[in-house]
Amino acid sequence: MTPLLVLVLCVAAVHGCGVATYPPAVSRVVNGDEAVPHSWPWQVSLQYIYNGLWYHTCGGSLVAPNWVLTAAHCISSAYTYRVQLGKHNLGQNESGQKTINVIKLINHSKWNPSKLSNGFDISLIKLEQEVTYSDTIKPACLPPAGFVLPHQFSCYVTGWGNIQTNGPAPDKLQQGLLLVVDYPTCSQRDWWWKSVNTNMICAGGDGIISSCYGDSGGPLNCKNDDGAWEVHGVVSFGSSAGCNYYKKPSVFSRVSAYNSWISETLINN
Repeated sequence: MTPLLVLVLCVAAVHGCGVATYPPAVSRVVNGDEAVPHSWPWQVSLQYIYNGLWYHTCGGSLVAPNWVLTAAHCISSAYTYRVQLGKHNLGQNESGQKTINVIKLINHSKWNPSKLSNGFDISLIKLEQEVTYSDTIKPACLPPAGFVLPHQFSCYVTGWGNIQTNGPAPDKLQQGLLLVVDYPTCSQRDWWWKSVNTNMICAGGDGIISSCYGDSGGPLNCKNDDGAWEVHGVVSFGSSAGCNYYKKPSVFSRVSAYNSWISETLINN
């Protein structure tokens, strides 16, 4: 590994990644609820413009001062994008928020929207300018390369996606507890079967809470042994039958499968 690559991997840690000024309220409650404002300060809202108005389309995670990690299926060259950082309520102008235009979209070269089961649903977005870290805007920690979460490990999905199937999209950031479902379970015939592979994470599937429309690209946040939150997953897909579907957990791109791609993309761009 080159010294420059090591530098990129370590830059977030230097700035205190994964630790919020306003800690999240976490519990074993399975129903999703409103997050403590700014308790997930790496969470961003990816937005596109249509007829002169900006609309939230996906979530994302700030991984460097001018880079955001999201899902490849969120990105289209037909649209102009911006991100809002330091947000809690998308319907209000808030102290500490920052709005920055997007200047480059880089999907993983192996992403194929016609073959979701292959994975590689991951993208990096370069911002027009670097953001200054603050109480409301901080970078995400990334997990160690190759790390696989154990079965039933507790993580939190966050986003502004619909509260339920065909339900309303909230203005305020929501969070929900999801338990990791390991690959041997998630790949069983009555679960996701051949639609998942080992470069993904399954979490949820209890029929109560899951990611939903509008959460795509956002983080699966899991606490490490040092007490910092790592973004282990990027929301990729769920059941076509709707959100909160039994034995159809939310499926995430497994970030630890892409550490090298992330680092090399940041270095080369």
